[in-house]
Amino acid sequence: MNLRMNSEFGTLKAVLMHRPGKEIDRLTPYNKEFLLFEDVPYLEALQREHDIFSSLIRDSTGAQVYQLRELLIRVLYDKEIMLRLLRDSLKRSGLSHIAEDILVRYSTAECAGILTAGLKIHELKRKLPKLNAGELYDFAFAIPPCPNLYFQRDPMALTPGGIIFSSMKMEGRQREADLLRIIFENHPDFKDHINSIYPIEGHDSPASIEGGDVIILSHEAVAIGNSERTEEKAIYHAAKALLAEGSVKRVYEVHLPKKRQFMHLDTVFTVLDENLVLTYPDALNAVLQTSLYTLKDANGDKVNIKREVLKESLLTVLSREIPHLEILSTGDGNSDYAMREQWFDGANVLAIGPRRVISYNRNIHTNRALRNMGVEVLEIPSSELSRGLGGPRCMTMPLSRARG
Repeated sequence: MNLRMNSEFGTLKAVLMHRPGKEIDRLTPYNKEFLLFEDVPYLEALQREHDIFSSLIRDSTGAQVYQLRELLIRVLYDKEIMLRLLRDSLKRSGLSHIAEDILVRYSTAECAGILTAGLKIHELKRKLPKLNAGELYDFAFAIPPCPNLYFQRDPMALTPGGIIFSSMKMEGRQREADLLRIIFENHPDFKDHINSIYPIEGHDSPASIEGGDVIILSHEAVAIGNSERTEEKAIYHAAKALLAEGSVKRVYEVHLPKKRQFMHLDTVFTVLDENLVLTYPDALNAVLQTSLYTLKDANGDKVNIKREVLKESLLTVLSREIPHLEILSTGDGNSDYAMREQWFDGANVLAIGPRRVISYNRNIHTNRALRNMGVEVLEIPSSELSRGLGGPRCMTMPLSRARG
């Protein structure tokens, strides 16, 4: 599998997803903010909706749907990898020294569950009754859960030049990116097909960048959002690597307000076809500045790039990169509907092919506008999925598409 992506809309051939599990049941009204959630979803209903979503992808495209849990179990058969992940996951609670005890007492599948859903002290004591947990209460987390893991778009991004492995802004989500990187660097389906664009080798504390901020504009250009979760330094290094690799000629840095409703660039717009973009108008108008990175010169390993602050709107940039551009607004042009549906990620649809998208059924006005533009809209139930405040694009990591 060629782990590079040349468009946002080519027919989907393979995608990575994560079926929500016990990590969601770890959420309570008291810890949800700490675990970066704004609500407490009902797990069984969430799983039903997610199953409908993954089945719809398979049935409508024939794409292979990889499930993170299955990939993780396969990688964890390597006990050295499992031990390393357990030690890293136990650092926050100060219990890294018991990683080997967990390794020998839990099965591989159980360890996969622990690494995604977390582990509490009282659960650990069932298999380690003599555990000295220090000052930790029985209901404290020895390993915290990853309830955001079903948003697979954030921990990495595929570009025309290779993979950006995310450095997550929030400490509570960094383990998600670590799991994805371990899987792709060690799973037999992927490990021989990786060209890592970011982080730069030797950088121990890389600046933050998240997959939802990376959008492919054309065969020659990529846009990266400078957002609440992605820093300018990371964009610079990713742009330098992409331009040096030669697969793209332009990398745009799109400056967004540091606000929750503009968390990632894909909440501002998504590309649905070679000439069609779906956008939330208020977000497009809120873009503070757009900068352009291009290659200045390259001599072996020495690469220089230049950055230019553009004196034009993002809309102008998009029009130049996407010939005969058509802009479609969420909410069918009604500002109240657009605001309401943007809360449930109206602009964050998943393109499964040119002018074919999967959207939340609750975004009725946006879906109507899409159909009026000739877009085939496949709807999924969203009463529980939408509680995480991420759309169909957020929940999927395309691994292969037909060339767009």
